[in-house]
Amino acid sequence: MPPMRRKGDLPQKTCAQCGRPFTWRKKWERVWEEVRYCSDRCRAEAKRDARRD
Repeated sequence: MPPMRRKGDLPQKTCAQCGRPFTWRKKWERVWEEVRYCSDRCRAEAKRDARRD
């Protein structure tokens, strides 16, 4: 079993919509490179903004 990691040691990214930093989550383990938004709300807002333009 791999050693435990502290939350502060997890990778971070910046949300493409709101600009806030967010950290790695277990459910994103396989798709971390593709994750761009911190939440469903930001993803929906980005989609809505793209339609407007």
